[in-house]
Amino acid sequence: MSSFCVFEMEYTGGVPAVDIVPVPFSDELYSQYERIYNECFLEMRRALGIEPYSFYSDISQLADKRDSIFLLMDGDIITGSVACLGSEIDDLIVNKLYQGKGFGKKLLMWAIAHIREQSDAPIRLTVAEWNQRAYRLYLQSGFTVVKKVKVN
Repeated sequence: MSSFCVFEMEYTGGVPAVDIVPVPFSDELYSQYERIYNECFLEMRRALGIEPYSFYSDISQLADKRDSIFLLMDGDIITGSVACLGSEIDDLIVNKLYQGKGFGKKLLMWAIAHIREQSDAPIRLTVAEWNQRAYRLYLQSGFTVVKKVKVN
């Protein structure tokens, strides 16, 4: 793995309006979740030399966070997903079939509102500098960079 930079970001604003209702992760959707997750991060993991390139390969890998994962559904299809781990947003993904249609922003706003229901603490997330599309979304949504970290 080569070294790369990540931005640690923070949101201190209020509760945004939301118009979606994600559902909690369920085991029967794991194979679809695994495929979509791995597709979403494959290009970045390859570019940054992060192995394995396809991170998820077994549902047991979700043991510590499965209760924190929420899915946005279109019928039986996962449109996107986000994990809310305390006051941290993690693994915000949008199915490739649904990208470019605003679902990432909707999931981000939902995650902020969901976390704000429990806490007024700063909401944190980390994004690779390589992922400029996500980085710009976070900046436009009220996040600020609190630290830039080099990962080896």
